[in-house]
Amino acid sequence: MAYDPRGDGGHDGGYIRARGRRPVTDYGSTLAHWMRNRQPRFKGTFTGEVERPSASYIVDMLPPLARVTNPADSVPTKHLHSSLNKIKHPVNVVRWTPEGRRLLTASSSGEFTLWNGTGFNFETIMQAHDVAIRALAYSHSDDWLISADHDGMIKYWQPNFNNVQVIQGHHDPVRDLAFAPTDSKFVTASDDSTLKIFDFAGGVAESTLQGHGWDAKSCDWHPTKGLIVSGSKDHLVKLWDPRSQRCLTTLHGHKNTITKTVFERVMGWCLATSARDQTARIFDIRMMRDICLLRGHEKDISTLAWHPIHSNLLSTGGSEGSLFHYILDDPNTPAGQAISTAVYESPDPVTAPAQSIYPSHKLPFAHDFAIWSLDWHPLGHILASGSNDRITRFWSRARPGETDIFQDRYHIGEAAAEAQGTWDRRGGRRQRQEEEEQELEDEMEGLVDQKMPLKQSAFAFPGLPGLSFPANGIPPPPPQIPGVTAPPVSTNAPPPLPFPIPSATGAPPPPLPGGLDPNNPADFAKIAEMMQKAGLPPPPPPGMLPPGFVPPPNFAMPPGFPPPPVFPPGGADMQADGSNAGRRRAPLPSQEESLRMEQKKGNYTRVR
Repeated sequence: MAYDPRGDGGHDGGYIRARGRRPVTDYGSTLAHWMRNRQPRFKGTFTGEVERPSASYIVDMLPPLARVTNPADSVPTKHLHSSLNKIKHPVNVVRWTPEGRRLLTASSSGEFTLWNGTGFNFETIMQAHDVAIRALAYSHSDDWLISADHDGMIKYWQPNFNNVQVIQGHHDPVRDLAFAPTDSKFVTASDDSTLKIFDFAGGVAESTLQGHGWDAKSCDWHPTKGLIVSGSKDHLVKLWDPRSQRCLTTLHGHKNTITKTVFERVMGWCLATSARDQTARIFDIRMMRDICLLRGHEKDISTLAWHPIHSNLLSTGGSEGSLFHYILDDPNTPAGQAISTAVYESPDPVTAPAQSIYPSHKLPFAHDFAIWSLDWHPLGHILASGSNDRITRFWSRARPGETDIFQDRYHIGEAAAEAQGTWDRRGGRRQRQEEEEQELEDEMEGLVDQKMPLKQSAFAFPGLPGLSFPANGIPPPPPQIPGVTAPPVSTNAPPPLPFPIPSATGAPPPPLPGGLDPNNPADFAKIAEMMQKAGLPPPPPPGMLPPGFVPPPNFAMPPGFPPPPVFPPGGADMQADGSNAGRRRAPLPSQEESLRMEQKKGNYTRVR
């Protein structure tokens, strides 16, 4: 991890308040180090320096791809950054973009937010749906994104977030969706207790999977097979054949609402399910039975996610904000608990009970409220979590030699961390304020390109900067160039105008447009009311000039027009010394007297 320094001095000598350093996760050096020293796996896979628990070995860190047989080195134990919007809403879904450069979050307000994948700063935001977004899925070809909301609407998006299609998938909220391995179809799970298989190109529902007795809360499509899994509020997990719309089997393992069902992506042999019975289960689809029972949560499990590189590393999020990581090869049985045997090692795998697995690492205070979504970076080095506390957090493994991270507030809580001196409440509040200011600054910078150009006032006098107004039709002399003799000033009269001026040469005045009667002028109040309804600024009252219009010197109004208002000698602004009879500008109220009165009451006495 590197740091992006921020200067505290301006270019013009002015002082700018120093901001905290923003952490930047740079995985390029670790990948380059691994690619330079790697070998085929049958030769040992790696010949470089072995990492050791010392800060000097940070340069020897390796990506998870270099440690496919050691998932413990990829467990995310360190908090990297907390990202939050200017207007905060619960984060329902988090998804990394296929190339891993950005994180896409979907909130309960229907907004898409993009966060940078290395600096974790705000990039852009857009209103994608009118109601809460419940599900997101990228296609396997990385060319499409589909999203579903609480009203049952499904939208197609291109990678540049161009919305190309909107379909009404269900009339109830869509809770989950997943693409088929070929990207030609996708499946949705809805609160109407059904699953629907849609043709992606046509945008129409081809078949409906019925069999659940209550709301369908989750679904997933196997990464390589024609197999669909669904979890429902009726405590059942069902496997479906998408071709015949037939339920292949029903897995009875949980005792409460199923919250998440996900196929393992590396080997494709296992299925992970979580429920509100405080447990998660791992099913082997070759045996059609549960092989692991994940324990340790004290509250309901709301979501889970498989690691993209290690097929035996699983992360779960609890309804109270806890984040646990399980290594399926390591039971990690606590003291006082009976050690269970793996199903594969038992004499009778068909009747043997599921092996109990306890978390290899716990983050009991990862979030303040329920974690709704987890997603791993495609390289497997960062885990993103979205929660009901309106915060998106990024987690990664610790660097060599870092041991104090296990005493931070995410591991032992704010009170214990403050007692041990690893976290300062006031400093944490100040850091949180600085982070919010940074996100606000990034958001304002990111939205500059999305702003519409300001509309010019309809009554602003058009002109070029530096170009003076002509006086009575006579243009000003051109600027004199140094070293060049100015041309003689002509004393002749200006050329005659191409049209006669009414009442000056005796010519009749031109007819008024629209049949207006000069003897019966239009009512000024009606004109102002019509312009206000049309959204235009009101016209100036009779006898007044438009705002910002100052007549040039020696400017004479044509005959028949009322004279313009006379400004005081000081210009358009009123003088405050009482030398004229115009309306004076009241002095600004002083805050010094009110501050002294508040300080007498005991307020605002401490210097920040």
